Amino acid sequence: MFSEQNYTMLCDFYQLTMGNGYFMTDYADKTAYFDLFFRRVPDNGGYAVCAGLEQAIEYIENLRFDADDIDFLRSKGIFSERFLDYLRNFKFEGDVFAVPEGTPVFPYEPLITVRAPAIQAQLIETMLLLLINHQSLIATKASRIVRAANGRAISEFGSRRAQGASGAILGARAAYIGGCAGTACVISDKLYNVPATGTMAHSWVQMFDSELEAFKKYCEVYPDSTTLLVDTYNVLKSGVPNAIKAFDEVLKPLGKRPKGIRLDSGDIAYLSVEARKMLDEAGYPDCKIVASNSLDEYIITDLLSQGAKIDLFGVGERLITASSEPVFGGVYKLCAVEENGMITPKIKISENVAKITNPHFKKLYRIFDNKTGKAEADLLCVHDEEIDSTKPIELFDPNYTWKRKTFSDFTAKELQVPVFKDGKRVYNPPKLDDIRDYCKKQLDTLWESVLRFENPHNYYVDLSQKLWDIKQDLLNQKNK
Repeated sequence: MFSEQNYTMLCDFYQLTMGNGYFMTDYADKTAYFDLFFRRVPDNGGYAVCAGLEQAIEYIENLRFDADDIDFLRSKGIFSERFLDYLRNFKFEGDVFAVPEGTPVFPYEPLITVRAPAIQAQLIETMLLLLINHQSLIATKASRIVRAANGRAISEFGSRRAQGASGAILGARAAYIGGCAGTACVISDKLYNVPATGTMAHSWVQMFDSELEAFKKYCEVYPDSTTLLVDTYNVLKSGVPNAIKAFDEVLKPLGKRPKGIRLDSGDIAYLSVEARKMLDEAGYPDCKIVASNSLDEYIITDLLSQGAKIDLFGVGERLITASSEPVFGGVYKLCAVEENGMITPKIKISENVAKITNPHFKKLYRIFDNKTGKAEADLLCVHDEEIDSTKPIELFDPNYTWKRKTFSDFTAKELQVPVFKDGKRVYNPPKLDDIRDYCKKQLDTLWESVLRFENPHNYYVDLSQKLWDIKQDLLNQKNK
């Protein structure tokens, strides 16, 4: 399992130099608040899907510096012995709040908020970003591809093209959260119960003296789950006809029905239409047609618009690497510090407006219209604010403040949940199937205009008046 590996040293070196600096300047115990958020949805989409929290929890629970880690750091010659002694007995003692996996999320929302002593909060930055960025990226891409398939099942086929072992294993997990029906990656089934599926490669067909013999032997070995790859030589002249012969000569006498055929090359739209006719005429209308070969949401949309007769899709490299935009872009920024019970908001200012942060320890609410059940907007508040759903609430665009809308019949749901309290886990991650179901239900609360691929509607993440005022005051102070 992921938790069996000690990833404490998977951090950026500055996290340790800063930790040592905090320790040597008496900032070690100052409480810091950090938000993990992203600034832009990949592929210019309208939403993202949050994933990776379960592995983040395992990472935090297993943080430890082994003796060889301490020896390595000592060899660098820049860390004080007092700091190394601190690391030797290191244990995370902070609080963590997070958006549950499978939740549709939007730019500038804190997916994770960490409240902890400065050294501890800083140390976990890289690994949290690595885990949340990667799985959120793949879950988001999977969700787009699943939606493009319009009810047809998607299997993740990308292990051999993934960036490393964890990219394949955790990528399959994230793809399942995003709605995929299964994966070709067996270890992801073993570790995370992502259903592993698969049949044959072209080498099976090439191994035998003839395509027909290869098909018949496969039918004999797997009569209850026969899916034949029909494009090794010629789909319409030999592949489909030989598949039908094998079905007739092996499966039919056994009273069995074939599961499907797979197309992996050529003009898949045309070939699927012709193959469907041939299968139907041969008495196999229930035999599914599976398509693979460098697919993504755009190609799948085009295939279906061309009338392709495809029942299932296997999607590989463009899913597991999110190749159209392979970076999620999550960041981890200080938003407040606390001393003697007093929280002081902090802000990062940049000439690049997109990089200006939202200060303070915050709450994140989603506003649902009670009549439609649809999510209308999200609202970032200061941590001590409460929303009274019995009274109308006015939301405004934090960048274009004249854009305002009042909601009166609504439900406000707080999105973050407590995950760690004083270093102890207080949250049990749901089962993966439950996360997947939750993701689907939450996506159903978004308007179609937010879900579309091209020019999606901008889903608003607004600031409360109190938070907006605090942000403006900080901007004014820093610009004096």
